[in-house]
Amino acid sequence: MVITISREYGAYGRSVAKALSKKLGIEYYDVDFVRMTAKKSGYSEEDVSREGESLSAKTRFINTFLSTSAYNSSYDEIFLAQKEVILDLAKKPCIMVGRCSNLILREAGVKTFDVFLHADHAFRREHALELNEYGKADVDKYIERCDHWRKTYYRAYTGHEMGNYHDYDIIIDVGRIGVEKTLNLLVDLIGDVNAT
Repeated sequence: MVITISREYGAYGRSVAKALSKKLGIEYYDVDFVRMTAKKSGYSEEDVSREGESLSAKTRFINTFLSTSAYNSSYDEIFLAQKEVILDLAKKPCIMVGRCSNLILREAGVKTFDVFLHADHAFRREHALELNEYGKADVDKYIERCDHWRKTYYRAYTGHEMGNYHDYDIIIDVGRIGVEKTLNLLVDLIGDVNAT
C-alpha cells in the first residue's frame, strides 16, 4: 500500500511521514521529489522547489489565460514530471508527502491510504518558528501564503479543494491529538487496513 500525507503548513506532515516510515519500514518521499523531478523534467532543483507544490492565484490566472495546446508553463511541465515520479515510486509500498499524490494515484487505480493533517494557527505557528523557513517574512503571513499557494496548486491540478474529507481516508487535527498519538493512530489504522 502507498500512504499519502497531505497537510497544512506547520502541521507536522514531514515529521509524521518520517516517523511512520521508520515504524513501518518503508521509504518516505518529501523533499526527495525535488531532486527526482528536476532530473525527470530538466528544470533546476531551485525551480522545482519553488514551483513544485505552490501556485499563487495570479500565476494560476496567467497560466489559464495563456494555456493553449502549444503552450505549457513551467508549472505544468513540473507537475507532469512530478506525476511521473509519483507513479513510478508507487510501484512499491511507500509514503508520499503532498504533491497531489492522493488524487494522482487514485486516478491511476493505485491502492492508497490517504491522510490529511491540520491544526489551528497557534499550533502551526509554534512549529513554523521551530522550522525557521520563513526568512525575513512575518511568520504569520508566511503560513498564510504557504497554505494559499498549496490550496491553489491543488485546485489547479486536481479540480478538488485541499482538505475536503471526500479525498482522504482520515483527517487528523494534530494540534488537538498531538504528534505522537497521531503517529500511533496511523500505525494502528494502516495495520488494520492492510489486514483486510
